[in-house]
Amino acid sequence: MRLTKHAHACVRIDSSDGGRSVLIDPGCWTEPQAFAGVRAVLYTHAHADHIDEDLLLAARAADPELAVYTHPELAAEIAALPGLTGPAPVAVRAGEEFTAGGFGVRAVGGRHAETIDGYPDCANLGYLIEGVYHPGDALHVPHGPDERVRTLLLPAGGPWQSLRQAIEMVRAIEPEHTFPIHDAHLSEAGNENFDGWIDRATDTRYARLAPGESAPLG
Repeated sequence: MRLTKHAHACVRIDSSDGGRSVLIDPGCWTEPQAFAGVRAVLYTHAHADHIDEDLLLAARAADPELAVYTHPELAAEIAALPGLTGPAPVAVRAGEEFTAGGFGVRAVGGRHAETIDGYPDCANLGYLIEGVYHPGDALHVPHGPDERVRTLLLPAGGPWQSLRQAIEMVRAIEPEHTFPIHDAHLSEAGNENFDGWIDRATDTRYARLAPGESAPLG
């Protein structure tokens, strides 16, 4: 498999033969070319930095068979978008297993991490895709016997997360490889500080990918 980092929290996973592909959380900063040839899109939650409706409408206009998966609340909102072509989004819930873009996927978690005073109180699904874990905006640690994480896509910056929580998440999950995501809010110095802490304080193979850069997944 090959992992490609796009802007902020958006990543793409492709099989080595190019026959399988899935795009996760193409939001308001995502480059339109991230959709090129992709077979399925997964959305973790409804915030604009994780879903851009105009990008989705354009992608569906180009490929009416592009499959979309998300939690029931957002699936209903997407289905109601004016001008949406193709099949309705597939609603999935935490604990469900399904196939998207040719990959086996397990939905986990269920709620967005809290910033303060219970806000934001919204649904958030993490996706475990054949050992690759995208948690969305959450700190959920998968614990099930079929939820072993080999590659963690680690949120690096957000109002709902501290550096300590990021380190604790890596330590709890113990992934073989870790790549940072959700980093549009950080400056270059902030990214360097985050990278240094994760590299020193955890036992994982850690690397940062620039937008558009890819890495093989064993």
